[in-house]
Amino acid sequence: MTNQITKKRRLTGEIVSDKMNKTRVVLITRLKKHPRYQKFYKISQRFKVHDEKNEFKIGDLVAIEETRPLSREKRWRIVELIKSGVKKQSEELEQDTDK
Repeated sequence: MTNQITKKRRLTGEIVSDKMNKTRVVLITRLKKHPRYQKFYKISQRFKVHDEKNEFKIGDLVAIEETRPLSREKRWRIVELIKSGVKKQSEELEQDTDK
């Protein structure tokens, strides 16, 4: 048996849900080019990500890394906070009602 070191995938995305305990939902958006028409279009994926201390909130931009399966749907964990979410949902609602 030889120990192989596999390189883990690393992605960047925005947290869109924090309703579950120790779990966040991260939205990853990518641009893909159509092979025939050469037009770029958006591809979005949602990943359930492990957050041990429940420290990340909606709107935060985070880096996630692939890990061993932690549950039926969780195979990613949050590695670092890239940018803190500026607005919270309640603040956005207040601004919308003022207009």
